[in-house]
Amino acid sequence: MLNVETFITDTKPTGGKIRQSNEDFYVEEVPLQLPSGKGQNTWIQIQKNGRTTLDVVLDMAKAMHLSRKRTGFAGMKDRSAITRQWLCISNITPEELPDFNEILHNVEILDIKANEKKLRMGQLKGNKFKINIRNTNNPSEDVEIAQEVLESLKQTGVPNYYGYQRFGEVRSTTHLVGKCLVEGDVKKAVDTYIGNPNPEEHDIHYEARKLYDEGKLQDAYDLMPKSMRYEKSMIKQLTDSQRKHGNLTEKDYIRAIESLPKPLKRMFVNAYESYLFNKIVNERTKVGINKYLPGDIIIDSEEHWIHDIDEDTIQDDIDNFKVNPTAPLIGSKVPFAEGIQGEIEQKVVDDENITKEDFMCPKTPKLGSHGIRRSVRFKIDDTHVEKLDDGIRVEFFIPRGCYATSVLREIIKHNV
Repeated sequence: MLNVETFITDTKPTGGKIRQSNEDFYVEEVPLQLPSGKGQNTWIQIQKNGRTTLDVVLDMAKAMHLSRKRTGFAGMKDRSAITRQWLCISNITPEELPDFNEILHNVEILDIKANEKKLRMGQLKGNKFKINIRNTNNPSEDVEIAQEVLESLKQTGVPNYYGYQRFGEVRSTTHLVGKCLVEGDVKKAVDTYIGNPNPEEHDIHYEARKLYDEGKLQDAYDLMPKSMRYEKSMIKQLTDSQRKHGNLTEKDYIRAIESLPKPLKRMFVNAYESYLFNKIVNERTKVGINKYLPGDIIIDSEEHWIHDIDEDTIQDDIDNFKVNPTAPLIGSKVPFAEGIQGEIEQKVVDDENITKEDFMCPKTPKLGSHGIRRSVRFKIDDTHVEKLDDGIRVEFFIPRGCYATSVLREIIKHNV
């Protein structure tokens, strides 16, 4: 995990590896409600393997010649996993759908039902995980260690870090693109996203990005495989502009960013906020994520601010997970805490040499962010551990927007 160094449990490390295969990492969304079977919108439950949620909905929209805006989902699910979730296509009946099992690769259609309402981002309770940790130090002993860690986390809560999925797992650059946008360097943002090759990438991806960095835009475009659809769309925007009026201008790079799907381009600044949030929470763990500090901004379980804090009862409420201390996803309007927590937040901003106002992103204002306060911890439930031949399997439920890797790193005792 980026910007994360500390652990809040002190057990021996189990060691081990996750994601040796996609089958080792199973995620199932738990929706707020199931489709009713009636209505003008169609919900589709899928199980996918090795594909992102956005890739699947784009393929659905393309197959039906529909705008991507007519598709919806509650959460973005990872590529390197087996994931189960509901998707939605608005203003269409189940009978009008093609046979997606024949069209979508590595996707199984589990259920199709009509519903009155569309499915929108965030409309889920949380996610169930079943994760195999392979090649642990001593599987028999590691079961007990993992159980001890999970019991401890049930008491304190889990540090609410953002995982590598937020930043890109092989090429962790999403937050770097966001930083460029916050700093107002749009060309650098585009160059960072398309170019900037990573030696751990597939050879073709590496070579295509290298060609882009060398200024050979058309050669880069021609070499890029279909899986680099977003990079290709940006290069096409740039080459079209280049043909029209010669040298590329800042406006051309802005158009290239704007050519991306809304969920993706909104993710850049959000990822930079997440990167800074991780650093703030990492510092907060050193003084306690389950303790009230004077000056804290507190939210309840519905994420409503607690304006009148009763210092006689606040610690009991934290202990019972009725309320939580927060840290900022830094943005143009988010308030900082006071006291020790406020000092942590201000130092992170100062170290980055930015201001909150920079998050307005005046050159790309639609991609800016006002910021919000987010809990520094989350609750974990329904835990279970069992022994495998070469490791352990851990199961748990966590709320929406929280990352399983925050749990796993406390068991393994290294960043994942």
